[in-house]
Amino acid sequence: MHSSGDRNRKSNAAQDCQMRSPINQREEYPMNFALKVGVSAFAMAVASSTAYADDAFWKEAAAPYQDVTLHGVTESTPPSNYIREVLAPQFEELTGIRVDIETTSWDQMYDKAIKDMEAGTGIYDMVFIEQDIVYSYLARDFLTDTTKLLADNPSLKAPTYSENNFTTFADYFRGENGHLYGVPMEAFIKIYLYRTDLFNDPEIKEAFKAETGHELKPATTHEEYGEIARFFTKWGEDHDLDLWGTTAQAHTGHPASWYEFFETIAPTYGVYNWGIDADNNYAASVANGGSMNSPEAKEAMKWWLSMRDIAPPESNASTWTEVGTTFGAGRVAQGLVYGENAGWIAADESKSLVVGKVGVALPPMEDGILEEVEGGKGYIGYYDGGAFGIPATSKNQKAAMLFLQYIGQDEVQPDWAVAAPRVTNKSTYDDPKVQAMNKELGGYYDLLRDKGYLFAGAPAYPFHAQVREATAPILYQILTGDLGPDEGLDQMAAKAEAELTDLGYRK
Repeated sequence: MHSSGDRNRKSNAAQDCQMRSPINQREEYPMNFALKVGVSAFAMAVASSTAYADDAFWKEAAAPYQDVTLHGVTESTPPSNYIREVLAPQFEELTGIRVDIETTSWDQMYDKAIKDMEAGTGIYDMVFIEQDIVYSYLARDFLTDTTKLLADNPSLKAPTYSENNFTTFADYFRGENGHLYGVPMEAFIKIYLYRTDLFNDPEIKEAFKAETGHELKPATTHEEYGEIARFFTKWGEDHDLDLWGTTAQAHTGHPASWYEFFETIAPTYGVYNWGIDADNNYAASVANGGSMNSPEAKEAMKWWLSMRDIAPPESNASTWTEVGTTFGAGRVAQGLVYGENAGWIAADESKSLVVGKVGVALPPMEDGILEEVEGGKGYIGYYDGGAFGIPATSKNQKAAMLFLQYIGQDEVQPDWAVAAPRVTNKSTYDDPKVQAMNKELGGYYDLLRDKGYLFAGAPAYPFHAQVREATAPILYQILTGDLGPDEGLDQMAAKAEAELTDLGYRK
């Protein structure tokens, strides 16, 4: 992955940190089986069986903070629920420091955190920071420099904690000084999922070869993916099955479709960073040196629309959540799905009808894109996740730093990764429990470990929300057919440049 320094972050960014509107709330996805059976019981089982050689450090370091209660706010997701139900009680028992983790909806989480940090009230000692918004937080000096905090207070430094233990995903939470402003707690990539039972079915394989002249296997190009999608959609029609050839995150009024195009589809055509060239006066249009309305972008849009047209009927109202639900219901043969959903789709029989029938692969790409990315230019898809950060306004920064180190140490990662599929520490991949889960997930953890460097998080744009909100309505018009893809992308590029001019980026 690319470090934050590669993303041309501007410290004099627009100071209005406009967040995703409530309509863009990331709905709580189905809980993984380990959490769903009863997180509290699971927490007790894990906590009672966990003992570390460095318990003495935690007790001694926490001694000055026995009267402290730490307050955190985060989104209600399996990784965050694991913190609340497992890690926080462990830490409290070990240190005597109470930790109250508030899990809530996406929009409420940000509303509460931002209002607290803006007002300087110091209600929260830890806040969840999603990767795509960290640059706005840094531009507003909302966060505590955790690297400096530990350097200035060496007695706080846990022997089991090291920034070197994190995967390269941690780089997205570093400031221009290279210091860490958040401790990673979840990370995943958006992947190509396919139904192994269908792809390996003898009758289907024979029919596919008879129709196309070649073997059925996971696609590596858009042409191959489209061919497979058309075949399976027709197969479903011919056999009276509720089966289609592909997913499509193509909601006509939700920013999830904007993210699908710019973070998932466009990069596989060589259109990176939303088609905005930050080194060229933030140009978005081809006329000014950008690529948002380039021939590649227009080809990408037309391909995506063609896939949407043969996807299940719910696709016009599908966000990232519904895409996962569609796949888990066995309604598609393949799709582009956020890795955070891979766990329950592949392993939770109470939620998924395709348990044991899921394979994972890199997304389809145009010829030459993989080689280009491997050579250091661009990326092939989205690497998402989040971290816990300490607000600059927290009144308990030292105690909070102890807790962040606790959740960041290697020792607590394996059980967490099994309960809520996510990996932030390098050593987690080799743990036997995680290796066993990897098999259930069709090799997802292997893909994340070995090919994660090909993916990237959102560009380091403090204007992230503003440009998205300015251009998304035009994308919706493309999706509803009120605008053609060529005309629509031309308008989006012009609108993006107008917004960037108003914000003071384009001169």
